[in-house]
Amino acid sequence: MKIFNAQQIRDWDAYTIAHEPVSSLDLMERASQAFVKWFCNQFVQTRPVWVFCGKGNNGGDGLAIARILSTGGYDVQVYTIDYPGKASADYSANLERLKSHITPTQIAAITDFPEVPEQVVCIDALLGTGLSRPVEGLLSEIIVKLNSLTNKIVSVDIASGLYTDQSNAQDDVIVKPHFTVTFQCPKLSFMMPQNAHFTGSWHVVPIGLSEEYAQQTPASYYFTEKKAAETRIQPRQKFSHKGTFGHALLVAGSFGKMGAAVLSGKACLRSGAGLLTMHVPACGYEIMQISLPEAMTTVDKHEKINTQLPELDAYSAVGIGPGIGKEQPTVELVEKLLDTIGVPLLIDADALNILSENRQLLDKLPAKTILTPHPKEFQRLAGDSSNEFERLEAGRQFAIRHQVIICLKGANTAVILSNGDVHFNSTGNAGMATGGTGDVLSGIITSLLAQKYPAEDAAILGVYEHGLAGDRAAARRGQSALIASDVVEYLGW
Repeated sequence: MKIFNAQQIRDWDAYTIAHEPVSSLDLMERASQAFVKWFCNQFVQTRPVWVFCGKGNNGGDGLAIARILSTGGYDVQVYTIDYPGKASADYSANLERLKSHITPTQIAAITDFPEVPEQVVCIDALLGTGLSRPVEGLLSEIIVKLNSLTNKIVSVDIASGLYTDQSNAQDDVIVKPHFTVTFQCPKLSFMMPQNAHFTGSWHVVPIGLSEEYAQQTPASYYFTEKKAAETRIQPRQKFSHKGTFGHALLVAGSFGKMGAAVLSGKACLRSGAGLLTMHVPACGYEIMQISLPEAMTTVDKHEKINTQLPELDAYSAVGIGPGIGKEQPTVELVEKLLDTIGVPLLIDADALNILSENRQLLDKLPAKTILTPHPKEFQRLAGDSSNEFERLEAGRQFAIRHQVIICLKGANTAVILSNGDVHFNSTGNAGMATGGTGDVLSGIITSLLAQKYPAEDAAILGVYEHGLAGDRAAARRGQSALIASDVVEYLGW
């Protein structure tokens, strides 16, 4: 699913209006009906609903939503905000439609703000996706009041005060909804950790915008859902054998960190690699033979760290990093690998920190190498950023400059391709914020690379599969009890 910016969303509306054709007022009605369908599945009719409306098209949505809910049996009150500026034509039309059902109450000053009973559900329809400057004046005071309530708040399309595709200032006044019901596609701002309080649980509802426009309009940002992920899966043929699905090499582990090697190795095998060899320090030999009998093991000459590479000719992909440490002989191993490798490569964990501390190695990265940093590892690689939008742009520029693919881990992990396109992930949960889950991701992606998946598909599909397994595990064990081994156990399509 493409994620369009604010101007593209306006153009999408206009294109639909011109080519369906449909009037803007009827399109607003369609959006309001979609919102109400979601709302009615979430809140029963015994809950009173108060709708707070601005003067623009978002307020027009709110007026239409209020009318539809009222005719559906909900107890609805409407509050319109009297602030400077002209009302939109569709707002005015919906205000006239509403008056035969509900008489709105106008708020001309903050002293007019009502006392809100605790059972009331508040709908925020103050401001929409077209906002380009901080909220001020009466609207700002209304937002502060809404945020002071303990009531459930649902925002229409986007929380009022939140920018669609750029960073807000820290002191901007923004509604903090429990839910956001957004139209047709998610907004880029929903993907940013800094905006978690300003999105709540967000849900996309289709409103029939032009599919032709969506297909022909380029985008730099995407949201990977189930259908998009499944189209990347390569089906297995009946007469395949273990050689068909590649031979992966994972260079992992050190004294005290052999668990990282075990987790990445198990995930690699569970994700379909035909063969797996683990290269570990001597202290890890028995651990690997006992923990992972399906894998072959080559042993480093050093007792506690990896210092040498096995011959690489036999392998179809290599992953390096989980638990390897940053000792100087290991640094030299990483450099030798970059100098000699001729197959797809994934770099994670300590290997990423080696790159950030030995920056001359960045110029040796093969094209489409996959890097899987968490935010701190990425900060060491690309430098500080003042907000998540800047960090994402830094990731795009880093990927383009070095022609690599970055899986920037977190909620909605961002897979940044070497052309700068970003694919946000839809799976995963907070239970996966525990040690070892990154090692599992390394194994998954290395496995897909070994199976000859293109690097872009391996990254996007691997991140999706990782999160999907985490969701299955959380459903069985709960988020707080989830550990990385659980994610491995629930891998598979």
